Amino acid sequence: MATPGDVVVVSNRGPVSFTRADDGSLIPRRGSGGLVSGLSPVVASTGALWVAAAMSDPDREAAAVGTMDVDGLRVRLVDVDAATFTAAYEVVCNANLWFVHHGLFDATHRPAHDHRFDAAWASYRHVNVAMADAVAKEAPEGAVVLVQDYHLTLVAKFLADLRPDLRCVHFTHTPFTDPDGLRLLPDAAATEMLAGLGAHVACGFHTQRWADRFVACCTERGVTAPPTFVAPLGPDPDDLASSAASPAVATASQAVTALAGGRRLVVRVDRIEPSKNIVRGLRAFDLLLTEYPQWREKVTFAAFIYPSRETLPEYLAYRQEVTSTVAWVNERWGTADWVPVVANLGDDYPTSLAALGAYDVLLVNPIRDGLNLVAKEGPLLNGHDGVLVLSSEAGAADELGDAALVVNPFDLAATAGALHRALTMDNPERAERATALRSLAAAHSPHTWFDAQVAAAEPNGP
Repeated sequence: MATPGDVVVVSNRGPVSFTRADDGSLIPRRGSGGLVSGLSPVVASTGALWVAAAMSDPDREAAAVGTMDVDGLRVRLVDVDAATFTAAYEVVCNANLWFVHHGLFDATHRPAHDHRFDAAWASYRHVNVAMADAVAKEAPEGAVVLVQDYHLTLVAKFLADLRPDLRCVHFTHTPFTDPDGLRLLPDAAATEMLAGLGAHVACGFHTQRWADRFVACCTERGVTAPPTFVAPLGPDPDDLASSAASPAVATASQAVTALAGGRRLVVRVDRIEPSKNIVRGLRAFDLLLTEYPQWREKVTFAAFIYPSRETLPEYLAYRQEVTSTVAWVNERWGTADWVPVVANLGDDYPTSLAALGAYDVLLVNPIRDGLNLVAKEGPLLNGHDGVLVLSSEAGAADELGDAALVVNPFDLAATAGALHRALTMDNPERAERATALRSLAAAHSPHTWFDAQVAAAEPNGP
């Protein structure tokens, strides 16, 4: 297997971003996102190189320095013209590929592609070429190149001409659409994307069902699918425990306890984005209060949800729908002494950890998710034998389904019923399920996930 120094990680968002100080100097800070959080500790101080896009003007200034050593990480930022990067990232990745893979398009109205998409796809291709050029210049002889996610499906195709000695593995963190869903992309773009993925020595997914969908898409389009492998990502239990033991989380725990006010606590932790299905979760809670009146004034729904991708009109509209639904539920059921739904719209990591430690029920009901780490982090942090109500469309359901209460995310009645069952579950069953969830959630870690990708590049493959 390749040594860490012979590994190159390639991603859209990098492990380091930069801001500018008052004196004009550049200040590095840890990048955001689940990939960065999971992978940074694994590759730090190993000699592995991480190539990522420069996403801001300070990042672009830092990119001119070349490869940097920051907090034990070797980082190379790639400067792509801002307008080109924005077209690739916002139009192709966020507004189209994300929607296709998560099944979010309302096909009656969208998408409706015209020449603007063609121009944006050319920008997407340009970004992939730029990343391939940077890897070709920096990668050691015979290196393993781990390309991450749907932003960079074409990198291996271009690297094959520049550096045929490199072995490229792609990992998709989102779900993968089925052949019917893929038809919502222009044919040329869809086929080029599949061919780009096919240029890797292997493609990885969080679950077998996403791998199977990818192969089905390739088969329908006449593209030869590369070998696939399944490697679910898991949280780092030690890192989670260390974060949860911080003074900030201790303070936040007091606030969460006060928020619950001695009532049972249903919690969700999510970005405000359509695939997370927040509105249906709120409506299911309303149905719980309607059909099971014994829970009125006895349970609080605490939603720790933070804005995301607010350059897209769909996301702005969804945020408004979320906040108006919260207000509607509270107006319908609230009393002088009880606010049924408490929504925290700030990106407050300590409070989110505190809430995951305190829930009686954790609701994770996405329309579709590649994995969903919250479904694993919650059981590892929770100290109340909390019950997990989990969407069947979350990739994590393939691992956790036997210990969770699995629901169809579109079925409000079933979700309300699952919430009721979770709230009334006796202590022995709660303890048994919580123990099983902790074991399942800890079965995979960032290290096992990383090692699986490196192993997939070996001659005997996945």
